[in-house]
This record gives sequence, structure tokens and C-alpha cells, in this order.
Amino acid sequence: MSEHEFTVHHHVSELMTLLGVPTKDGPGPEVYTDILMKSMTPYISTQITTHNAKRKIAESTKKPNEFLQKYDELKARNVKDLDALTYLAAKLCEDASTKSFLEKNAKDRASMTGTTLTPHHLVTSQLPPSGTKMSPQELTELKDKLLKEVSSSSNVQSEVIRKVLKEPKPKNLNIPVQPDWLFRRPYLTMDFVFENDEMLDPGIIPLGNLPVAIQEQAIIEDLLYCLEGVDGKYVYAKPLSDRYGERGFIIEPSVDPSLGALVKRVLPLCANYSTVVRFIEEKSAFEYGLVNHALSAAMRTLIKDYMVLVAQLEHQFKLGQLTMQKLWFYIQPTMRTMEILAAVSYAVNKGQCIGGTILGLLHEKTSSLIGDTKGQEICLYLTQAACVPYFGILEKWIYKGIIADPYSEFLVEEDESFKRENIQEDYNDAYWEQHYTICRDRVPDFLVLVAEKILNCGKYLNVIRKCGRDVACPHAEELTYTIKEKLYVEHIERAHNYASKLLLELLMEEKELMARLRSVKRYFLMDQGDFMVQFMDMAENEMKKPMEEIMPTRLESLLELALRTSTSNIDPFKDDLRVDLLPYDLINQLFKILSIETKVEKDYRMDPTDIHLSGLESFSFDYVVKWPVSLVLNRKALTRYQMLFRHLFYSKHVERQLCNVWLSNKTAKSYTQQSTRWYAAAFALRQRMLNFVQNFMYYMMFEVIEPNWMNFETNLNNVSNIDDVLAFHTDFLNNCLKDCMLTNPNLLKIVHKLMVVCVTFSNFVQRLGKSTDVDTELAKLSQDASRSPRKTTDAETRKATSKVVSDHVDQLASSENFERTINKFDNNFTKLLVQLLDQILDFNMENSDQRLMNMLYRLDFNGFYTEKLESLAMEKSMMESTTMEPPVNPAMGGVHPSFLEKPGFKPGGLRHPGGSS
Repeated sequence: MSEHEFTVHHHVSELMTLLGVPTKDGPGPEVYTDILMKSMTPYISTQITTHNAKRKIAESTKKPNEFLQKYDELKARNVKDLDALTYLAAKLCEDASTKSFLEKNAKDRASMTGTTLTPHHLVTSQLPPSGTKMSPQELTELKDKLLKEVSSSSNVQSEVIRKVLKEPKPKNLNIPVQPDWLFRRPYLTMDFVFENDEMLDPGIIPLGNLPVAIQEQAIIEDLLYCLEGVDGKYVYAKPLSDRYGERGFIIEPSVDPSLGALVKRVLPLCANYSTVVRFIEEKSAFEYGLVNHALSAAMRTLIKDYMVLVAQLEHQFKLGQLTMQKLWFYIQPTMRTMEILAAVSYAVNKGQCIGGTILGLLHEKTSSLIGDTKGQEICLYLTQAACVPYFGILEKWIYKGIIADPYSEFLVEEDESFKRENIQEDYNDAYWEQHYTICRDRVPDFLVLVAEKILNCGKYLNVIRKCGRDVACPHAEELTYTIKEKLYVEHIERAHNYASKLLLELLMEEKELMARLRSVKRYFLMDQGDFMVQFMDMAENEMKKPMEEIMPTRLESLLELALRTSTSNIDPFKDDLRVDLLPYDLINQLFKILSIETKVEKDYRMDPTDIHLSGLESFSFDYVVKWPVSLVLNRKALTRYQMLFRHLFYSKHVERQLCNVWLSNKTAKSYTQQSTRWYAAAFALRQRMLNFVQNFMYYMMFEVIEPNWMNFETNLNNVSNIDDVLAFHTDFLNNCLKDCMLTNPNLLKIVHKLMVVCVTFSNFVQRLGKSTDVDTELAKLSQDASRSPRKTTDAETRKATSKVVSDHVDQLASSENFERTINKFDNNFTKLLVQLLDQILDFNMENSDQRLMNMLYRLDFNGFYTEKLESLAMEKSMMESTTMEPPVNPAMGGVHPSFLEKPGFKPGGLRHPGGSS
């Protein structure tokens, strides 16, 4: 199971648990995970699908206006994945069965807890009845509950944005503090200073008492003041109810209606000016980031042109050549410009946008004004100006691998808690995946398609820089924003290709990655096992000791001696191999890894039985890897290699034990025919065990590891970047672990039990063989004969000794204890082996994996275990029919009864359970 598939499985399991979906009688998370993995595609919402989704939700809700208002508010904030979530909600509205299930589940959960699902009711339902007296302790508990609910229901997104705005700087950057006089002196602003009441000054003559011509001059003068952010006598600004809201104005009521209508047309320009000026003055502060600074500077440039227009209008007014109609005519082009600036200011303020979010908003605004040439030019100018600092950070990242992002605006975020030194120590360390990550909220819409390439490009160059090399990209060019994304996308792709090629050459040629991987395969996967045979011969006595009594230095010396005297001596990386004694066996290591993958490593506890392990059970290899090869051979990869090695090593140990039994059994040639007959059952069982172990090792070495390695090596010859190397390496290890039964705890437990039975049988037979060894008895008799005065020949002595040993063997072998013990070993081995074959059949049914079937064909090549498999299948069928349980879904790991009625495969005499021969 890949990491992505495991994550989906984990989320599906949590969702089913929260919804209370029963998994005993129905489909489990595996079924839904498989469906999701098959139907998972990158969905890109369009305006048509989003509009249809909004319409469907609005039709199905009781308050469509509130929904549309909330959607527009979130859209103004540029919330990511809003359209995808809306599309999902629309699909849920169409599915009546899902809606009814969710409603029923909500009612059931509410009835179980006695509450509704809102935080308000969760608290109010627990309040005591009115008038009830409460003790101080109860009052304190209630207060704590209320505080907890209030804190849990707070807006997470607002908290995140507030944190970004308040703490935008890293630890090493000191943002200057603005002086207090900047806030104490109100006339430093370009916006309206005095927010008057809605009452006119009593000393001012009402306009209605003046002629229309004089009214027009007075109104024009006030409008020229308002266009510059200053209150007039008859036209002045209202107080702001919302900090980012549109400013309102008050006009003297007695003004001529025709003049009042023209004034109302001009006042939106004053309101937009006020909005833009407030935006410029606020976003020019240090803490709002470089993109806001650049956008404010671009707006300030346009405001200067606007001020020139106002000055020209004032000049015309002083010459007596300005009328209301002329004023209305002259400000027409500026009104559209100021309207766009105010709309951008409002959207940025409302969404509390910073960094890449602003660029995405500006890009969307620019793209939406395709038919408005003038408006698009203004938005394009603003977007290009705002992109300059962002593209400066981008250029330094993709051309040098350096992040210079003091205000946390760039799409790539660095997490300094992940250090490269932890790669060789922490299994769950995700340096490569999480040291540099993409912050989706900061990705502009026009860089979404190349965000991954931007991330990888800088990561590759960063690795090269940490190797002490200077990076000089030959394709370094200045990036400029355009509506057509093709231009800067091509620059990014060229930089990415250069960075990936440079890092790949560094790893493959200078650091000899392929030779490193072959060295790891040689030792961990026993590619050339002559050194392992020598090492096991020399360290056999040491390995039999308890782990606490073993001296690692002695094992290191024996390992070095074995390496120096074998074909591994030609390996230039042999000195990086180390001995590692692990405090847990293979099965507990597997469960430990699974607990880490599910993020509950704190809940994992060491099995008490692992405290007293032998050297054989705890022995493993470790490998020293330096940067940057540690990116590929990290702790997670080495742990997987260790699991494969321990599996192979213990199987090799069992094979050696059974071969030693075969050697000791050769003495049976000197026994009588009757003694040999008693030993026949033990001989046959030993041969069956040896056949199982040797075929199991052959399957792992030549049918799993070697083909997967060949595919991996072929893929490595065609890779173009380090991410492909990591992906192929992970796939190689995952496939080996899966096909070697290490990812299936049920199969692994059965195999482990089979190995234990083989080792126990070997120890029993070897202990018995020591007491019936002719050479040992002959040595004893020789010592006795040397003290005796009567001299005998060697032939007479050996003959007499053989007769004594044969009589002893007849006595042992004919005893009921010996026969009962051998039968017990035989029954246990056969039972476990049949269980293994049955589990392989079930696993093949679920996953359609033919590779494990090869193992089954090897072990049952002559149909020896077919009858037992058929009887086991019949027992399962009878148990299912007696308990009247519903059929088990094959995807859930059970054997469907109907499958047992179908004839199965029959290669080499193998018959599927329920099949006919």
C-alpha cells in the first residue's frame, strides 16, 4: 500500500467512524478507498459548473440569499478550493439517499448525546434549569465549558491571517516600529480628517437662498475639495461605519435639484478616492509585505495623475471656465480608473490578502476585463507592479535555490524543524517532503500549474548548494507578468530541467548512487551470499547468546573478517556496513512501523516478550550514508531494507539448521534396519520442512527481489530528476515488502510460526543425535580401553559401539514419547502450512496478485496439500451455513461461498478449495 493510498484509507476510516457507518456486515474502508483511488482525477472547476452548483444549492436551501451572500464573501477572500467544495455540496444535494443518511445520522447522534450539533446547543443543553442554585465548584466547571466552546468555535482562518499580519517576520528580521507622531498628527493623511455631524454650520447661508449660478460655483468649489479628501462647506463626508467600507457624503438639502443630481454623480469618484488613499496609507506599513508595498506604490503613481487632473480643474475654476457639466465631462476617464482601484482595494482589504493571494486576485480581475481595454490595462499595470517583488523571490529560488521571503508571501515555505541530519536517525523524518513545502494559499492562480516544478527546482539547487557548490543557471532571465502565461512558464521549465539534470549528475556520477544501491543490495538482500555463509559460520556461537550478552565489537570484527575474505572485498563501500542489534523482533518491528505510519507512535508499546531476544532474532545490518545520498537511502528506506534482511537472514538460519539435521541423520546408515524404520517419519518431516524453507527463499530471492530489482535498475537509467529516483526506489521496496508477505501481518505470523516449528524440530533432533553419535561413544570407549589391560582392534571397537548405539536408538525411537513428539511436530507444521496456503488463496482473490500464487504452486507442486485445503474450505462453508451469516464481500478479506463452488486452477495437481481434481 502506497503512502497516498494509506492516507486515503486513513481518512475514509475516520469518516466512517464519525458517521457511525457499520463495517461488520457492510463494506469496509478498503472498498471505498479502492473506489476513490480509481475515480480520483484532478478536477478543475469552470464558471459554468460553479454557477450550476450555486444554483442547485440555492434552490435546495431555505435561505438562498444568505448562501449566495456567504459565497460572495468567501470568494472575495479568495478562499482556495471554494468552487470544488461548492461542486461537492451540489452533488450531495442531488443524492437523496446520502442526504437522508446524513440527516438520520445527525438525528441519531443528537439523540445519543441529548444535544444538537451546534456549539450553542452543545452548551445550552447542559445548562441547569433556571432558578437552580449552583455551588462555586459547579459554577467554575460551567465557566470552563463555556470558555472551551467559545474558543473551539472561533474562526480558524481569521486567526491564521491575523497571525500572519501580526507576526510576518522571521526571528532574525527586525521590522522598524512606526513612530507615534505618525498616528497623533491627523493632517498627515490624504483622506478626510474631520468627520462632521449631519448638521450644517449655523453660520453658513443655505444654498437655496442663493441664485443657481452662485450655487453651482459653491458646489464646484466643494467638489474640488472633496476630490482631494477635504470636506467642503455644503458637501462633506459621513463618518465611516466600516473601516473598509465605502464613504458616504452629505449634501446641503436646499441645493437646486439639477445640481444635486450632478453632484451625486460625481461623489462616487470622491468615495473611491477615499477608499484608495486609505488602502495606500495602511498597506504601506512594513508588516503588510512586499507585494502590498508594490501594489500601494503603483496606486500612488496613479493617484499622482489623478491629483494633476484635480489641479487642472482648479485652474479652470479660477479662470471661471469650469461648470458642472464640464466637470462631469472631464472626470469621465478618471472615474473608471478610480473605480477599478477602489474595487481592488476593497477586495484585498475584505479578504485580508497578502503575498501570492493578492496576485491571484489581481490576475483574476485582469482576466475578467477582456472586453474592457482601458480597465484591463489598468489591472495589468497593477498586477505587473505587484509581481515585481514576488518574481524577485521566485527568480532567486529557481535560479539559486535560496528563499529570501521576509514576510512569508512566497508559495514555497521552509520548515527549519526538519533537518538533514535527522534523515539517518528518524524513521518518520520527512526532510525531503516537508522541509520545503507549497503553501497553497500563497500560490497565484497563474502559477498553479507550475507550482510543483517551482518547488522541485529550488529544492534541487538547494541540495547542490548544501554540497558546497555554487549554482549559476545559464537560463537565468528576468520574469515579467503577462496575461499569456506561456512566457514565464517556459523560463520556469528551463530552470527546472537544468536543476534536475545538475542534481541527477551529482548523485549518479560524482556520488555513485547506483553503485551505492548495488552495495546495499549485496548486503541487505544477500545478492552475493558467500560473505554471509562465512559470517554465519564464524558468528554461530555468538548469535546463540541472549542479546544482552553479545559484544557488538566482536560481531563487527567477525563481519569485517568475512567481508575481507569474500568476494565483497572488491566493494569500495564495504566499510560503511555496520552491525545493528535491534531490541525487537521482525513482527514487532512491522507493527511499530505501522503505528508510526498512522501517527500513533506514542501509543506503541514494546512487547515484553522482546526483552529477552537471542542474537539471531535481533541481528541486522545498518549502513552509513552521507549527504546527499541520504536523500535516497534515508532511515525509512534503510528500515525497509532491514526488514527484508531480517526476513531473509532468519530463513537462511532455519535452512542451515535443517541442513545440520540432514548431516546428523547420515549416521543412521550405521543403525539397524529397525532403527532406521523408526526414524523414517522424522526424516520425511525434515525433508518437507527443508523443501518449504528452500522454496520460500527461492521465491523471495529469484521471483520477487531479482525481477523487481531489474525493473528498478531499468527505470533508473531513464529518470530525469531525483523525485523519479525516490519514487522508483520506494516502489521497489514496497513491492518487495508486499510480495515477501511483510506487509500482511496474517501471512507474516504464519510464516514466522512455521520457522519456529522448523527450528524447534531441528533442535530436538540434534539434541537426540548428540546422544546417539557413534564417534562420541567411540571416543569414550577408546578412553576406557586405554585404561583396560586387554587390547582390542579399532574395527572391533567400532562394531561394538555401533551395536550399543543401535540398541540405544531402538530404545529411543520405539518409545511412545519419540513417536508422539514427531507426530506433534508433523501435525503443527502441516496445519500451519495449510493455513499459509489458504491465506495465499484468499489474498490472491482479493488482490489478483499472481506472484504469490507461484509460491503456492511450488509448495504444492504434486497436490500433496490439496485434500487438506479442500477439507478446510468445506469446514469454512459449513460454519458459514450453520451461523447463517451473510456472504462476505471478497474485497473485505473473506472467502465468498459461491467461489468455493467454482473449479479453481489446477496446475501441477493443485486444486482450489472446493474444486475437483
